Amino acid sequence: MGGRPGRLLVVGGAGFIGSNFVRHELVEAGAGDVEVLVYDKLTYAGRLENLHDVRGLGGFRFVRGDVCDEGLLERVVGEFEPDAVVNFAAETHVDRSINEPAPFIRTNVLGVFTLLEVLRRLGGDTVYLHVSTDEVYGDLWGVEGEADESWPLNPSSPYSASKASADLLVRAYGRTYGIRYRIARPCNNYGPYQHPEKLIPRTIVRLLLGRPATIYGDGGQVRDWLYVGDTVRAFDAILRRGGDFEVYNICAHQYATVKSVVEAIVRLMGRDPSRDIVYVEGRPGEDRRYAMKCDKIAGLGWRPRVSLEEGLRATVEWYTGNRWWWEPLVDERYVLAEKPWRPGGGP
Repeated sequence: MGGRPGRLLVVGGAGFIGSNFVRHELVEAGAGDVEVLVYDKLTYAGRLENLHDVRGLGGFRFVRGDVCDEGLLERVVGEFEPDAVVNFAAETHVDRSINEPAPFIRTNVLGVFTLLEVLRRLGGDTVYLHVSTDEVYGDLWGVEGEADESWPLNPSSPYSASKASADLLVRAYGRTYGIRYRIARPCNNYGPYQHPEKLIPRTIVRLLLGRPATIYGDGGQVRDWLYVGDTVRAFDAILRRGGDFEVYNICAHQYATVKSVVEAIVRLMGRDPSRDIVYVEGRPGEDRRYAMKCDKIAGLGWRPRVSLEEGLRATVEWYTGNRWWWEPLVDERYVLAEKPWRPGGGP
């Protein structure tokens, strides 16, 4: 696909990254020359509140639907005739995948299969941009170097296994049926509209509620942190200038441990890391290190613009100023729970 697609079907576009992508396409990338249809089931993490400021724009449309609803999905794709389909629809929280794997298999595997089947039957020249994750490469702790796009998939959790399965389905449909796919594998994202079950917003929300921040295990897990505004620009670059049947890692090379990120947030919010952090039991089988090479997407002219320090500051400011958005999402199990953990007693 050369240039900017005029009609975008964004599946799962009411979620965290999806809604930021929709906002980018309708507002920041230039209004008036694109139509965006958001197709979303509106689960606990997909909310119309995430799109509150773009729903009135002329190029925006919304259909409530499940990615596994083959009949509705086929009708929507057939009537809208998108130039590109971008699929953000996914269950993404590792804790939830460990406690209840079934929804992850349904949405992340069966949902992708359903969408691919619809595209196969309808034919046409639609580009399918599949949003994956760096977690499909598995734990690189003790491994030299970084994973490029040809690195073997080695998922560790039910979540990452479901995403790796979907990646393989997409590639098979490209080879067998000629579906014009592009796979994007971003690293750890953060920023506005992220559900408070995730580390960075959970830390901010807990502190705003007068509770201590929490860290899984010893906090030594190494992640690459990418501000969501940079991520959606990467997706735009892949749609405009990317190649069919290609995989693109998206990363910032802003490596930091979970502990250092939590401590930075605590300090930004005027609190004391020595008093306002508690350690909780680590996840079973948790990956210690993710790391990717991103030379390929750099070849499309994309670079991250927001440093980790700038991004954390902007994110703290957003959650501090938007209590109306996150207060209804605070729950006991994934945001407020605290289980004591002692060094040497973790996973």
